[in-house]
Amino acid sequence: MADLNNCILPDDLLYSTEDNVWVRDLGDGRVELGMTDIAQTMAGSIIHCRPKKAGSTVKKGKSVATVESGKWVGPVKSPFSGTIDERNDAVEADATLINRSPYRDGWIVRIQAENLAAEMADMVQGDAAVEKFKAYMEAHELPACIHCEGFEG
Repeated sequence: MADLNNCILPDDLLYSTEDNVWVRDLGDGRVELGMTDIAQTMAGSIIHCRPKKAGSTVKKGKSVATVESGKWVGPVKSPFSGTIDERNDAVEADATLINRSPYRDGWIVRIQAENLAAEMADMVQGDAAVEKFKAYMEAHELPACIHCEGFEG
């Protein structure tokens, strides 16, 4: 697990640095997607998350959810095209899960990807992810991540 300015980046995940999301390959053509620790820190305390419904189709680069915090409202974009197989109703009921557990309980959607292998090739992992996020944080003059009590990664 990498730690970049107190932001956690688990080694087993893939990252889209353009969209500031993480992806977990579920091994059956589906991926689980959520906001990175960096993204949830930038957003601040998240008060609403509205994932799209299961069965919705999504194109690469388009929104799978809308997230709102006290200082930001915006989309969570997908690095994959496909169909939303499942949405995390728990984050809609308690959006602070994204702040407290961005990589475990705070996942947002699971997508049945149309072209998993090709689109995964655009993502980074491990040291490559750390380097890209380091450059991103420097370019945007982002401070270190600050975790709320009970942060679980």
